Amino acid sequence: MIKNRISGVVAAALLLSVQSQAQDTSLSSVLMDAENGCMEGPVAQFGRYVGDWTIEDEGLQQDGVTWQSGNGARWNFTCVGDGIAVQDFWMPNGAAGAPPPGVGTNLRVYDPASEQWEITWTATAQPGYTHIRAKQNDAGDIVMHWVTPEQTPPRRIIFFTPTDEGWNWVMEMSFDAGETWTPVYKIKATPRQ
Repeated sequence: MIKNRISGVVAAALLLSVQSQAQDTSLSSVLMDAENGCMEGPVAQFGRYVGDWTIEDEGLQQDGVTWQSGNGARWNFTCVGDGIAVQDFWMPNGAAGAPPPGVGTNLRVYDPASEQWEITWTATAQPGYTHIRAKQNDAGDIVMHWVTPEQTPPRRIIFFTPTDEGWNWVMEMSFDAGETWTPVYKIKATPRQ
């Protein structure tokens, strides 16, 4: 079902592009450089992350107590088609002296019928298709759960509400079938200078 929705979004964008080529070939002609639609209504849930971000990250070590800083990343969120979707591009830094380990992208489409986000993730380090579903909670944070492929142990990601200084994100795993959640990876995003 999500593949059909995403295929429909892509097909509509391509059709608009082909139809407009005879008249105007700019991105503006198909609203692909407009952002207002991502800042209004439910799409603003992820639209508020649109921007270019510097990422500091840290991961929980095997001892279950120690946190180790990662190599950081750049994460760029963009509005697609003036509110059709929010797409982001994850660009992790390589270890000192090493090339970057690859890139990834999410396409985030809001489904008004279910009041949830349907998300597709793919990355060079993990080729293939991952389906994630997300919903904003009462606190205004967005909670994401993997749909397919099934994760063992189960995991979720929480995007915390942004402020003027940036925003935080955490990946958690459950070792008791979702009764409790343990943070295993954390991100702090600040505006890229």
